[in-house]
Amino acid sequence: MAKWSASRRNWTPVAVANTTNMTAAGFHAVQGGSSTQVLKIIELYMGGLAAAAAPAQMILARDSTVFAGATSNAALLAALDPATAALAAPPLSQDVGSTTLPQRSATLVMLEVAFNAFGGAIRWVARPGEEIGMLGNAASFGEISLSHGAAGTPGLMGSHIIFETI
Repeated sequence: MAKWSASRRNWTPVAVANTTNMTAAGFHAVQGGSSTQVLKIIELYMGGLAAAAAPAQMILARDSTVFAGATSNAALLAALDPATAALAAPPLSQDVGSTTLPQRSATLVMLEVAFNAFGGAIRWVARPGEEIGMLGNAASFGEISLSHGAAGTPGLMGSHIIFETI
């Protein structure tokens, strides 16, 4: 079972309401590589890079509409172990744009984390057996996104999501 990191650096989330199209480059999403692939999210990290106070309302949630037609973001996805075999259907890490932009579910929020993007840092790590699971690559269990809620002040940040493929 391989562990992967989907990372994003120097990005500013865009505030969006639930069930509203996210803005290109304003979110960080992970999607399964096939209809049967199982992923387990082990860690979420956010580090603030803003130049002034920016109390951010960051939400890790399942998406009720998943991204489609993604641009190539292969550089954002890296195996943690150099001996990891290439997957036939690798997961996708999306952050830029796509033909269909994701929409955060109003009811399937996994974590809501407030932090100050002015130098603040958050690291959430799942206890063994309490990882956030994903199944497939369709709504609503096949994609999870990190995005900014409708309240607060988005600020420049970096993030990574570490997950395991089963």
